[in-house]
Amino acid sequence: MALATGTFQDIDWPEIGQATTDTLLMLGLSTLFTVILGVPLGILLFMTARGQALQNALIHSFLSFVVNVLRSVPFIILLIMLIPVTRLLVGTSIGVKGAIPPLVIAAAPFFARLVETALREVDRGVIEAAQAMGATRWQIVTRVLLPEARTGIIAAITVTAVALVSYTAMSGAVGGGGLGDLAIRYGYMRFRTDIMFVTVVILFVLVQILQMAGDRYVRKMSRK
Repeated sequence: MALATGTFQDIDWPEIGQATTDTLLMLGLSTLFTVILGVPLGILLFMTARGQALQNALIHSFLSFVVNVLRSVPFIILLIMLIPVTRLLVGTSIGVKGAIPPLVIAAAPFFARLVETALREVDRGVIEAAQAMGATRWQIVTRVLLPEARTGIIAAITVTAVALVSYTAMSGAVGGGGLGDLAIRYGYMRFRTDIMFVTVVILFVLVQILQMAGDRYVRKMSRK
């Protein structure tokens, strides 16, 4: 690949393709693990709040504090802070593998808050009706709260996935791989404006696809 400013003819398209694949892999895995961790965390935040079935001020305050702390740290700083933890978990802090833990740790608290908000919008009367019929706490969560809040949760997944696209790009600052790493190494450090332009366009298209797919699925679920 040429090291000068270059033109589009100088672009190594296979490398662009590999970087795009790495970004999609990071996005897919981090979104999956974020949902796996964030949904239970959001449910706990909701259920332990005042007036809910598992009301517990101590647990709720602790969870809220942890979530707020993680959400308040800028992602680029969190990336650097978590390097020892990432190495401990996956054996490396660079590449696609090394980017997954900080992406999940950064996104899961954000997603959990969105899940909590979606659950708060569930009609209180529906919950009370389920309790009156003798439903257990587990049944209330799985058969009432989650089904009633599904459109809000799907919208939350969409918002989180879009945010993760930006996070994956920022992870390139510490060798996280993907389009962000390519943009920094070539677009910024080697003044390849053509590569910078291509990576921005690909990220833009990816965000648009995610947002349109999420909105369409929300509308589809809302009609059911």
